[in-house]
Amino acid sequence: QVQVAESGGGLVQPGGSLRLSCAAPGSIFRLAVLGWYRQAPGKQRELVASMDSHGFTNYADSVEGRFTISRDNAKNTVVLQMNSLKPEDTAVYYCYIEPYGSSDGYWGQGTQVTVSS
Repeated sequence: QVQVAESGGGLVQPGGSLRLSCAAPGSIFRLAVLGWYRQAPGKQRELVASMDSHGFTNYADSVEGRFTISRDNAKNTVVLQMNSLKPEDTAVYYCYIEPYGSSDGYWGQGTQVTVSS
Protein backbone atom coordinates (compact mmCIF):
# COMPACT_ATOMS: atom_id res chain seq x y z
CA GLN A 1 0.00 0.00 0.00
CA VAL A 2 1.52 3.29 -1.13
CA GLN A 3 1.39 6.02 1.52
CA VAL A 4 1.01 9.63 0.44
CA ALA A 5 1.18 11.81 3.54
CA GLU A 6 -0.03 15.41 3.65
CA SER A 7 0.51 18.01 6.32
CA GLY A 8 0.15 21.73 6.92
CA GLY A 9 -3.56 22.56 6.83
CA GLY A 10 -5.31 24.66 9.43
CA LEU A 11 -7.18 27.86 10.20
CA VAL A 12 -5.85 31.18 8.93
CA GLN A 13 -7.20 34.70 8.64
CA PRO A 14 -7.87 36.29 5.25
CA GLY A 15 -4.63 37.59 3.80
CA GLY A 16 -2.58 35.02 5.65
CA SER A 17 -0.39 32.19 4.40
CA LEU A 18 -0.20 28.44 4.75
CA ARG A 19 2.22 25.85 3.46
CA LEU A 20 1.02 22.37 2.54
CA SER A 21 3.45 19.51 2.17
CA CYS A 22 3.07 16.03 0.71
CA ALA A 23 5.59 13.21 0.98
CA ALA A 24 5.63 10.00 -1.02
CA PRO A 25 7.94 7.05 -1.56
CA GLY A 26 10.78 7.67 -3.96
CA SER A 27 9.64 4.75 -6.09
CA ILE A 28 6.60 6.73 -7.29
CA PHE A 29 7.88 10.28 -6.86
CA ARG A 30 10.72 10.29 -9.37
CA LEU A 31 9.62 11.94 -12.66
CA ALA A 32 6.00 11.94 -11.46
CA VAL A 33 3.38 14.50 -12.34
CA LEU A 34 2.45 16.24 -9.11
CA GLY A 35 -0.75 18.05 -8.29
CA TRP A 36 -2.80 19.73 -5.60
CA TYR A 37 -6.59 19.61 -5.79
CA ARG A 38 -9.25 20.98 -3.50
CA GLN A 39 -12.88 20.30 -2.76
CA ALA A 40 -15.17 22.75 -1.03
CA PRO A 41 -18.50 21.67 0.52
CA GLY A 42 -21.09 21.07 -2.18
CA LYS A 43 -18.60 21.50 -4.99
CA GLN A 44 -16.62 19.21 -7.25
CA ARG A 45 -12.96 18.55 -6.69
CA GLU A 46 -10.87 20.97 -8.77
CA LEU A 47 -7.26 21.25 -9.81
CA VAL A 48 -5.38 23.98 -7.96
CA ALA A 49 -1.83 23.53 -9.25
CA SER A 50 0.29 20.93 -11.01
CA MET A 51 3.89 20.35 -11.99
CA ASP A 52 5.24 17.87 -14.52
CA SER A 53 8.57 16.05 -14.44
CA HIS A 54 10.24 18.90 -16.36
CA GLY A 55 9.14 21.46 -13.81
CA PHE A 56 6.45 23.06 -15.93
CA THR A 57 3.61 24.36 -13.76
CA ASN A 58 -0.06 25.01 -14.24
CA TYR A 59 -2.38 26.96 -11.93
CA ALA A 60 -6.09 27.54 -11.64
CA ASP A 61 -6.97 31.11 -12.57
CA SER A 62 -8.35 31.69 -9.09
CA VAL A 63 -4.96 31.07 -7.43
CA GLU A 64 -2.54 32.33 -10.09
CA GLY A 65 -0.04 34.71 -8.50
CA ARG A 66 -0.94 33.69 -4.94
CA PHE A 67 -0.08 29.98 -4.80
CA THR A 68 3.19 28.29 -5.73
CA ILE A 69 3.80 24.59 -6.26
CA SER A 70 7.31 23.22 -5.88
CA ARG A 71 9.03 19.85 -5.58
CA ASP A 72 12.02 18.66 -3.57
CA ASN A 73 13.32 15.57 -5.29
CA ALA A 74 15.84 14.89 -2.52
CA LYS A 75 13.03 14.63 0.03
CA ASN A 76 10.36 13.21 -2.34
CA THR A 77 8.10 16.06 -1.32
CA VAL A 78 5.74 18.42 -3.12
CA VAL A 79 4.84 21.72 -1.48
CA LEU A 80 2.00 24.17 -2.05
CA GLN A 81 2.77 27.62 -0.70
CA MET A 82 -0.44 29.60 -0.34
CA ASN A 83 -0.30 33.36 0.18
CA SER A 84 -2.93 36.08 0.32
CA LEU A 85 -5.54 33.52 1.27
CA LYS A 86 -9.21 34.30 0.78
CA PRO A 87 -12.33 32.81 2.38
CA GLU A 88 -13.15 31.18 -0.95
CA ASP A 89 -9.94 29.15 -0.67
CA THR A 90 -11.55 27.21 2.18
CA ALA A 91 -11.64 23.53 1.21
CA VAL A 92 -10.10 20.15 1.78
CA TYR A 93 -6.83 20.03 -0.15
CA TYR A 94 -5.56 16.80 -1.68
CA CYS A 95 -2.15 15.88 -2.96
CA TYR A 96 -2.05 13.80 -6.15
CA ILE A 97 0.99 11.94 -7.49
CA GLU A 98 0.92 10.28 -10.89
CA PRO A 99 3.97 8.11 -11.48
CA TYR A 100 5.87 8.47 -14.74
CA GLY A 101 4.26 6.46 -17.53
CA SER A 102 1.10 5.74 -15.57
CA SER A 103 -2.42 7.05 -16.05
CA ASP A 104 -3.37 6.13 -12.48
CA GLY A 105 -2.15 8.11 -9.51
CA TYR A 106 -2.16 8.19 -5.75
CA TRP A 107 -4.18 10.53 -3.55
CA GLY A 108 -3.37 11.86 -0.14
CA GLN A 109 -5.93 11.69 2.65
CA GLY A 110 -6.73 15.39 2.42
CA THR A 111 -6.04 18.29 4.74
CA GLN A 112 -8.53 20.97 5.77
CA VAL A 113 -7.76 24.61 5.01
CA THR A 114 -10.10 27.17 6.53
CA VAL A 115 -9.76 30.88 5.80
CA SER A 116 -11.87 32.90 8.19
CA SER A 117 -11.70 35.88 10.49
